[in-house]
Amino acid sequence: MDADEARRATFQTWETMAPGWERWADAIERTSAPVREWLIEAVSPEPGDTVLELAAGPGGAGFAAAPLVGEAGRVISTDLVPAMVEIARRRAEALGLTNVEHRVMDAERIELEADSVDGVLCRFGYMLVPDCAAALAETRRVLRQDGRLALAVWRGAEQNPWISITGRMLVERGYIERPEPGAPGIFALASDARLRELLEGAGFAVDRLEDVVVSFVYAGLDDYVGRARETGGVFGTAWRESSAEEREAMLEHLREAFAPYEVDGRYELPGVALCALAS
Repeated sequence: MDADEARRATFQTWETMAPGWERWADAIERTSAPVREWLIEAVSPEPGDTVLELAAGPGGAGFAAAPLVGEAGRVISTDLVPAMVEIARRRAEALGLTNVEHRVMDAERIELEADSVDGVLCRFGYMLVPDCAAALAETRRVLRQDGRLALAVWRGAEQNPWISITGRMLVERGYIERPEPGAPGIFALASDARLRELLEGAGFAVDRLEDVVVSFVYAGLDDYVGRARETGGVFGTAWRESSAEEREAMLEHLREAFAPYEVDGRYELPGVALCALAS
């Protein structure tokens, strides 16, 4: 798949998932709270600052920056997918945030002036961008000289069974192909070395790399499947297109694989994010 095909596929996947992400936005935010808090502390927004959030989805880390920059500052919440931008707009209104601007924007082609923002947040976005190097170069361009970038990506499959168990199942059952090395994807930036290489190549100095642990909690298998059908594009497609027998086989596969993570009748699936501060 070339870069343009990857862009079209990514756009279509997230456009399809947008309604599910709106329904589950609060649960997603609770799960990712440790990552959001790390990013906000790292960027340290001050009153009057302009903070850009890339790949914001239904709105997240940027919303936490809004009270810190105050009415004299602003948060620019962006996403490639218009449906996600509209969800973020609705959620910001519900939260009473009046200093958040919502824009459809491609992280590879940031439509802002050079040296125009004080901080950039990107939570689980760069790893999915077809040309991550271009996106980071654009980020460096729009950041002021003393600006900060705080980002999060996922560590490797073994540290993130919440997604890797299902991903391996979908590969084994023929729903998706095994990811090509170096291709955009959830684990594309899992190593310190690769992330540092890309950041430094874009002109950043890497100030900090840290792991942040999260926990995905599900009331049971039905809860997991219900959320995954609405927020996990490939799984949702596979489930919709499967026969009753195939669905039962997938449920049995997940039941067995999740057994080590069962706690008092619920599942607590661990995850580890790699967070970076660069300037």
